[in-house]
Amino acid sequence: MTTLRIEHKTAFQYAEPVVSSYNEARLTPAWLPRQRVLDSNVEISPVSWRSTYRDYWESDVTVFEVTQPHSSLTVTSRSLVEVLPQVHREERADWSALQGPRFKDLLCEYLALTPVTQPTDELLAFAQEAAGKAEPDEAARQICDFLHDQINYVPGVTNVHTPATDAWAARSGVCQDFAHLAIGALRAVGIPARYVSGYLHPNREAGIGETVSGESHAWVEWWGGDWFGYDPTNSSEVGDHHVIVARAREYRDVRPLSGVVAGNTTGLDVTVKVTTVS
Repeated sequence: MTTLRIEHKTAFQYAEPVVSSYNEARLTPAWLPRQRVLDSNVEISPVSWRSTYRDYWESDVTVFEVTQPHSSLTVTSRSLVEVLPQVHREERADWSALQGPRFKDLLCEYLALTPVTQPTDELLAFAQEAAGKAEPDEAARQICDFLHDQINYVPGVTNVHTPATDAWAARSGVCQDFAHLAIGALRAVGIPARYVSGYLHPNREAGIGETVSGESHAWVEWWGGDWFGYDPTNSSEVGDHHVIVARAREYRDVRPLSGVVAGNTTGLDVTVKVTTVS
């Protein structure tokens, strides 16, 4: 078990005072069997009104408005989370289970391809070959590892609206692109897959109490008897240094911060700090 303290700060600067801003924040870590949220709060400055709700995907959402003139907006999420390694039941689903009508119905939202997750012909061909030679779990691993080998992690090459096909064509992208590519390939061969947003502690060697620059991160979970987390960006299973915030079909369902502002943004600064507590 690892206990992590996370601070995620987003600061906007505006060209001139704006009079209205309407936003949603998905920054609160999820309470799960392998993850206990010991403390969590979202600070917003300035703020005129705020509330919370749980959305369709079971994400905790802070909704807020600023209806007074303001030249900047700062949203800071602070959390203390205990994380356990993944534990999965030994009985795993085979292809006959995944192809049955029951699971196709129950998990249909995680089988449908979208413009953002549509795989390229080359990626689809590899996925189909892997699915034809291995059981679902092993085929899914091969697909994710293939992406890791084919795509370079290069910040700034893509943006949050980039479809998976563009990242594949550039052979470059960030964690969001790795996740969308993996999801598209997995779904295309009949493996239910979902997008996971959260945080990654980047340094397993960091000492207790040491604060490091962390990452807002994305990875995937596929269903093979239960949900199994895998990080295609790092070609590794999800472990006790991955903190889950939200899970859904793709990035647009779990955007950390979204909204509408009546003005022009001239500056944006995002920082994530992670401290190993125990």
